[in-house]
Amino acid sequence: MITVQDLSFSYPGAARPALSGLSFAIARGEVFGFLGPSGAGKSTTQKLLIGLLRGYQGRIEVFGRALAAWGSDYYERIGVSFELPNHFQKLTARENLAYFAALYRRPTQSPAAVLEAVGLADAADMPVAQFSKGMKNRLSLARALQHRPELLFLDEPTSGLDPASAQRIKQLIRARQAAGDTVVLTTHAMSLAEELCDRVAFIVDGQIALIDTPRALRLRYGSASVRVEYQAGEQLARAEFALPGLGENHAFLSLLRERPVQTIHTLEASLDEIFIRVTGRSLS
Repeated sequence: MITVQDLSFSYPGAARPALSGLSFAIARGEVFGFLGPSGAGKSTTQKLLIGLLRGYQGRIEVFGRALAAWGSDYYERIGVSFELPNHFQKLTARENLAYFAALYRRPTQSPAAVLEAVGLADAADMPVAQFSKGMKNRLSLARALQHRPELLFLDEPTSGLDPASAQRIKQLIRARQAAGDTVVLTTHAMSLAEELCDRVAFIVDGQIALIDTPRALRLRYGSASVRVEYQAGEQLARAEFALPGLGENHAFLSLLRERPVQTIHTLEASLDEIFIRVTGRSLS
């Protein structure tokens, strides 16, 4: 779906490049995440991929065609939801979607359908100026979806959302993937990436530190052991056991038989921990 080779970009007057030598590929039907702290280059990468920034070095291909060769027809096939959405504040949600739907040549979904999908059906006729940040973000996603794009670019799609709304958006993203769409996420929320992404790329200072699946990263950088919490008299105690040979570990089996076990957890590393170990940087 997307192939990028040796991508570099500098903003005019900047002391250093915003991106330097990025190379990656994103498969059709994949949910791919760009992860990193603010200013790492995630949003710049997205803006290049959607054609908002020009003047880059390297090669970008989307849908098997050089990005520079695409015209306005490119936007018939992609959908974009920005972290800081831009809507017509005096218009209602329904009117905003109707306006943008008129810009497409291809058939679009009704405003009612996409507002229902993002949980804004009850606010369809409310002026957007009265929306919260989370409601505006959901409206931005509705706008990105209404022309049924094959490729979605989502920047912090759950930012500002309450847990129930965030869960709804995550389910919607999974549904789009199940329908065959490709999704590119940019986020600094590692929990979102762990839950949704097939692969993730860590970006720091405009460079990719690594690309892999969340599961492979957790196994590679985690500890091959389990931690057991159990009741020892009035105290809560812990013990750790190596995963290899766990079924024949007499101390582990004895603990299970003789102690009231509270929890058992494998000790894979979280993406936050892995990011810090790999890059030496935090996400803040």
